[in-house]
Amino acid sequence: MSSRRQLCSACNFNSTYTDVCHGCAMNMVIDSVIAVTDKVDRTIVSRVVEQQITSSATLHSIRNALKHGNEALLFGAPKSVGELINALRSYGIELPEPTCVRCKRTGIQLVVSDEGGVCENCRRRQLATACSSCKKVKVVYGRGPTGSALCSACTPKPKRLCSKCGKIRQIALRSKDGSGDICDSCFRGHIAICRVCHRERPCNFVASGNPICASCSPRRKERCSHCDKLLHPTVQWKEGPVCEPCYRAALSRRGICVTCLTERRLVHPPGPSANQCVDCSGAPDLLRCRLCNAEERPYRHGLCIRCVLREQANSLIIDINGPLAPIYQAIISNPQPFSAYNWITKSASATIIAELAKGNIALTHEALDIHPNKRVANLVRQMLVAHNILPVRNDSLVELEAWVATRLDEVPTPENRRMLRSYATWRVLRRIRERAAISNRVNTPIAYSKNCLIGAIAFCAYLDSTQIGITECRQSNIDKLFDETPLLAQHTRDFLDWAIKQKIVDRLVIPKTRSRAGTAMDDETRWAIIHRLLADNSLEVGDRVAGCLVLLYGQTISRIATLTLDQLTISNENVYLALGATRIEVQQPLANLIIKLVNNKRQFNGVATPTHTIWLFPGLNASRPVNAANLGARLRRIGIRTMPGRRASLNYLAARLPAAALAELLGMHVTTAVHWSTDAGASWSGYAAQLVKEPIAN
Repeated sequence: MSSRRQLCSACNFNSTYTDVCHGCAMNMVIDSVIAVTDKVDRTIVSRVVEQQITSSATLHSIRNALKHGNEALLFGAPKSVGELINALRSYGIELPEPTCVRCKRTGIQLVVSDEGGVCENCRRRQLATACSSCKKVKVVYGRGPTGSALCSACTPKPKRLCSKCGKIRQIALRSKDGSGDICDSCFRGHIAICRVCHRERPCNFVASGNPICASCSPRRKERCSHCDKLLHPTVQWKEGPVCEPCYRAALSRRGICVTCLTERRLVHPPGPSANQCVDCSGAPDLLRCRLCNAEERPYRHGLCIRCVLREQANSLIIDINGPLAPIYQAIISNPQPFSAYNWITKSASATIIAELAKGNIALTHEALDIHPNKRVANLVRQMLVAHNILPVRNDSLVELEAWVATRLDEVPTPENRRMLRSYATWRVLRRIRERAAISNRVNTPIAYSKNCLIGAIAFCAYLDSTQIGITECRQSNIDKLFDETPLLAQHTRDFLDWAIKQKIVDRLVIPKTRSRAGTAMDDETRWAIIHRLLADNSLEVGDRVAGCLVLLYGQTISRIATLTLDQLTISNENVYLALGATRIEVQQPLANLIIKLVNNKRQFNGVATPTHTIWLFPGLNASRPVNAANLGARLRRIGIRTMPGRRASLNYLAARLPAAALAELLGMHVTTAVHWSTDAGASWSGYAAQLVKEPIAN
């Protein structure tokens, strides 16, 4: 402000001691308000501004706040701007209510800060600095003799007579309503219901409506002596406060002591650089397990996690030497004891294991079949089978037997039901049982068997609809069926063949339905994919090996998924794979990929499950192979269509090998190998001629 009057810089007419006259300054404030609001009457704004700004000091304060922009009208600071905003809001003008940007409180006076409008308490926290006495960053409560900042704890408080103990002490609660002063030692806080533990106890912050007792109050932060971070201290050791992460790390830090060269808990020097044990360093011993005296962090009631896990396993499996002993040993020896403890206390599988141990559930497959939680019961079944507690069972066969019984019960005619039961028992189920007995698959495919029974049931229903008995069926009926419903006829062929052999119907001629051959991948595409699988290290090793087995050896996904490590022979750099009766020497670089797949197989740390697997492509459970459908989906994601690729591979091999050799090497039936050789146009004579022209190198 100038000491001499001068013309207004805005209107160049009125004289003033400031840069603008009073009227122009008022107009500037009015223009700023209108600029931050939409569709507001200038007359109303002018009336409110004139009523609110009653002095030059108020006008000067508002002008200074709006000098660098209109943002002050949005966060409501300083006090003069906040009062103007409240007055404008009372007239219906839409402006944001003045709110502290830190604590979000409204209806209080705000001051200007770099963050916006803040209340006085938050502003003091913004200006917090290191106390000159305790060196902790706190709100400035007072000043020392030299003007240095002091926190509330370090600021000298006046000493007066305590009304309770009668001593001259620092006063914590001032006299109010004649109650007298109370010193720090006598003050216990106001009795209230703690907002955290909901108990009636002496609490702080009662007047603010947020009472909290001393036990629930947040602890102050201190700089950890191990990690030098500002955190809540968990324990005070000789070297100073220690935070929770460092406390846990110190109790669990094990390694080779540089002095005694034994594996011990390392405690000296304190912190991550510790390299000496308690005995060699002379440092104070830390907590140990009170039961086994192991140098481990106590987990519960002074016991380490291993001892707690053993107690829980004993309560889960009462007879630890009984039939569930392998499960007990797998639990207590699990490499992840914390996960094993959580599994016992929270898993639904552990509940079923406990019922088995108590005898409430029989230790049989049949008892697990009728359990209401079938998914969890199947997981428990896999554990029991993996530990040889229950015999291995073909779940697909059991599923088929239950499905057959259900479908036969739905057949309306007793005569048809009796005949179809004989067919299902002596043809469908017998065939699938024989196949399961000679196969190494965990689950035998049952889709074809289901389709055969569905076709037989539909055929009997078709005859009933035409009022023809099965014994009265003639060749004309069969021909008509095959002409009208070829899909049903295809599924009925097996039933008709059985009925003819059982002499239920006269000998009929069953029309042949040739299945449509699928397309094969062209050789150029097949070899391009093979080169990519062998060279692209960005692909997963398992997918690369599985894709090569499809494209080079014509293997199905279901057979690849059930390959075992016993079918592999690795000698130095040589790899031999048994797909059939004769082992095949796998050439490089596929051999290296197989070795890498075997050496880098996934670790199995599941609770109560085996840690080793017999499968080349294991699933999530070590006792089960990978699901064939999932493996096929993985190959499709990298651009491999398994069926066309397999056809191309078998066509290539069948054109160069005789059927007998193809069957022996790839593990297929001789008849199937002959069909592939016929389709490829190959024969034994062609193979012999090729041997004469291109002798096999030794």
